[in-house]
Amino acid sequence: MTHLFQPLPLRGLTLPNRIAVSPMCQYQATDGLANDWHLVHLGGLAQGGAGLVITEATAVVPEGRISPDDLGLWNEAQAKALARIAHFIASQGAVPGIQLAHAGRKASNPAPWKGGGSIPLAAGGWTPVAPSALPFDEGWTVPTALDEPGILAVIEAFMDAARRAVAAGFRVIEVHAAHGYLLHQFLSPLSNHRADAYGGSFENRTRLVREVVGALRNILPEDLPLLVRISASDWMEGGWTPDESVALAKELGALGVDLVDCSSGGLVPRAQIPLGPGYQVPFAARIRAEAGLPTGAVGLITGAEQAEQILAQGSADLVLLGRELLRDPRWPLHAAQALGAEISWPASYLRAAQGQVPTRQPLPPTSR
Repeated sequence: MTHLFQPLPLRGLTLPNRIAVSPMCQYQATDGLANDWHLVHLGGLAQGGAGLVITEATAVVPEGRISPDDLGLWNEAQAKALARIAHFIASQGAVPGIQLAHAGRKASNPAPWKGGGSIPLAAGGWTPVAPSALPFDEGWTVPTALDEPGILAVIEAFMDAARRAVAAGFRVIEVHAAHGYLLHQFLSPLSNHRADAYGGSFENRTRLVREVVGALRNILPEDLPLLVRISASDWMEGGWTPDESVALAKELGALGVDLVDCSSGGLVPRAQIPLGPGYQVPFAARIRAEAGLPTGAVGLITGAEQAEQILAQGSADLVLLGRELLRDPRWPLHAAQALGAEISWPASYLRAAQGQVPTRQPLPPTSR
């Protein structure tokens, strides 16, 4: 058996293989509601053979959306719309997961193809919140620094969204603490200039992430895994570092986190990131080795042999694919074929799995 297609036990459930759909914003929601686009997008990826299908960053409050077109989970109507998708994912043999998020100072932006920067208030934008009143970039809306009641409200919002997610049928919860969004903003000295219990030292800067994780672990069913996505490096002098990521991972493990999803960057514009195949895998490998916690590797993983090697070398326990799955939603089925592994195909697609190529029938003559 290949490593890529070995089951992965996480707490009380088992993923059928080590391939996960990385959360990818679609910018197709209205008022945070999932619709047919999300059903077809996520459902198709479940049909394609991924063991874990994670929704895009799903905002826990309206002002926590990256854009007005993002998914949300702050009310029951949104939970009902997502339940339909979670049910379909599970019906295809995949595990439905959801990423819960708050965009912080990077909120109130248009979809990428509509331009960049903050949406003006007069055009339907809103004032974002952050650990400190520091905008993401020049020309962006200056956020409001959260006070302590505001921080407590964020924790409560994550808890409420997690309860709705479980009731909707999601079996894996991931906390988004990466890519320059709110929880990552608290972690990094570049965006967190606070002088209270949530700023300054490593212990203080990591406090909100630890409080969110601890609160969720306390309310989630014991058998459901809790994942955290982090940016293991800001790729910027004076920012969050890989050493701090290892230290945080150790604390997350003690709080009941089951896997750390290792990404990087996103906190500041124009960071110098050395992009290349599997460029973030060393972060997953180091955290796995030094923190003793399962990890997920993500970032420019495109080939079956490449993914297999990451797992075979012990660099990670799970590979998460994003853009490659947009290009080829059936990537897991094709990877199994390439590696000589067995994988279940949807019954309606078995003709393709068996390599049957129907003979093309000649077209009838056309009359003019």
